[in-house]
Amino acid sequence: MKILRHVPNALTSLNLFFGATGIFFAFQGRPDLTAWAVLVAAVFDFADGFAARFLNAYSEIGKELDSLADLISFGLAPAVSYMSLLHYGFTESWKIDFWQLNRAGQILILIPLILAVFSALRLAKFNIDKRQTESFLGLTTTATGMFSVSLIHFIFTRGGIWTMFSSVYVVVPLLVVFCILLVSEIPMFSLKFKTFGIGENFLRYFLLLTGLVSVILLGVGGIAVTVLLYILFSVVQLVASKPK
Repeated sequence: MKILRHVPNALTSLNLFFGATGIFFAFQGRPDLTAWAVLVAAVFDFADGFAARFLNAYSEIGKELDSLADLISFGLAPAVSYMSLLHYGFTESWKIDFWQLNRAGQILILIPLILAVFSALRLAKFNIDKRQTESFLGLTTTATGMFSVSLIHFIFTRGGIWTMFSSVYVVVPLLVVFCILLVSEIPMFSLKFKTFGIGENFLRYFLLLTGLVSVILLGVGGIAVTVLLYILFSVVQLVASKPK
């Protein structure tokens, strides 16, 4: 049926919709709801690729729509969440009110938007880079976005001493690191399983196990820990693979 060929694009559109919804929540001072919206978007991001393979319904418009949706959900929505985090650091209010800030605050609160810019660069690079079929070069926008919103969700819900991470001296360096990772040439192993043997998938199984434990212990914030472990494992694998 021809209508089935539109299923992947419909799922991608839902990814974009929930990403845009997450942006709205972030502006309203609810980065916790932004995190949930982005996590739902990630589910649809996975589902559209699965549906395209299952239905053999690939298309050029689907490829372009997927990148646009990822930019909104995992680039812009996390960037606005960081703006909400910085706004809290300046005013102790999560709801973004640009005109409430002084001139320095207005300039600083716009800095997180560089995450959206580098996410766009990452997606454009991925679309034309033929080397990234089996693994990735640089951190994916999805991983970056999920780290960002889950970290901010943890800070928002735990409060207390964790709000020290709303400081511009923490947020800006963190943004710089992840922007660099997005466009870097660091090989990041793929989480796709070709076989289920333990030997060739040890890192994948270990990451999934530690990720599960992190989520059980920390809730949504455990996703941020999982992404950090993913980066660490990728770097360790890179170092171990270099000839001595």
